[in-house]
Amino acid sequence: MAKYLLQVSFTLDGIRGVGAQGGSARRDAAEEAIQSVGGKLEAFYFAFGETDVFVVADLPDNKSAAALVLHVTAAGGASVRTVPLLTPQEIDAAVAQPVAYRPPGT
Repeated sequence: MAKYLLQVSFTLDGIRGVGAQGGSARRDAAEEAIQSVGGKLEAFYFAFGETDVFVVADLPDNKSAAALVLHVTAAGGASVRTVPLLTPQEIDAAVAQPVAYRPPGT
């Protein structure tokens, strides 16, 4: 599975929902949504500032990540920024992979 960081910013309605139901209810809802696309919730943290929640999730693939984020965003309570996370081993493999690239002007 691939690992993703989801940065969630609540809308006014989303903040009202947290106020009415509490933080644990949001964590449970996130876990249920992630599991529904075949994933696993690894971490869920509320935060101060521009981002209200940070979620780390293992998801089967990009399609599953996109489906999750599209449905969450379409519901209107939050917007989500999705960041694919790579292991050091994945970066090692990327560095070792040959690429046919010619910079501009060469």
